[in-house]
Amino acid sequence: MPIDLENGSVILVNKPLTWTSFDVTNKIKRMIIHKLHRDLGVVEGKKKKIKVGHAGTLDPLATGLLIVCIGKETKNIDSYMGMVKEYTGSIYLGASRPSFDKETEVDFEFDMQPLDIEEIQLAASRFEGEQFQIPPQYSAIKVNGQRAYTSARKGEEMKMEPRRIFIERFEITKTNWPIVEFKVICSKGTYIRSLAHDLGKLLGGGGYLDSLCRTAIGNFRIENAMSLEEIQAELAD
Repeated sequence: MPIDLENGSVILVNKPLTWTSFDVTNKIKRMIIHKLHRDLGVVEGKKKKIKVGHAGTLDPLATGLLIVCIGKETKNIDSYMGMVKEYTGSIYLGASRPSFDKETEVDFEFDMQPLDIEEIQLAASRFEGEQFQIPPQYSAIKVNGQRAYTSARKGEEMKMEPRRIFIERFEITKTNWPIVEFKVICSKGTYIRSLAHDLGKLLGGGGYLDSLCRTAIGNFRIENAMSLEEIQAELAD
C-alpha cells in the first residue's frame, strides 16, 4: 500500500468488533513507522513524526467503515466527518439498557407483543427528517469538562443537551421478533443507539442497539475497505 507522507493518504478500514477507533489509528501508525524504519533506514530509537487520525468515531461494539487519514490528509478530517453516513444493524425490542447498546446489562424488560414490519416501519419513518436528538449518557461527549461515559459509569446522572441532526432514511429491512434489522442514512452527529432506544419507546416499550455496521461515509463504501490484517500484509511488501 503506497503511503504518501508528503501529500497525505487515506486508508479505508473495516473496523473490527471491540476495537476503539483510537486503537485502529494507533495500530496503523505503528505499522507505518515500522515500514519507514525498514524502507528508509530510519534508525530505531529515533521517532519519525507522522500524523494519523480518523474521521468519525465508531463505538467499540460497532464494526464497519473507518476513514483513517495520514500526513497532510489529516487536515481534511473535518470534511470527511461532515459527510452523510450509512449504517445497517439490528435492534432488540422489548428491553432497555442504560448505554442503549450491549455495553451495559438490561435494566428494564417490557411486555411488548410482536409487531409486523409495516407497523414498525411506520414508527421508524417518524424519525426521518430534521430533529433534535438526545445523545446517550454513555458517549464521548464532554459534560462539565469530562467525558459523559466517565460519569455514567460512576452512576452519576447528567443532563445531555439535544443535538440537531438529520435522518434521510430509516428503513426496517427484516424482522425476527424481538430483533428487527434496519438501514439508516443520516447526518454527522447522529447516535444510532439513541435511535434504537427512541424507536422502542415510540412502540410502547423499550429497545436497544443489538448490532451496528457503518457501511458508507459519503461515496466511500465498506466494500472498498480493508481489514487490519490486509493493511499489515500490504505494508509488509
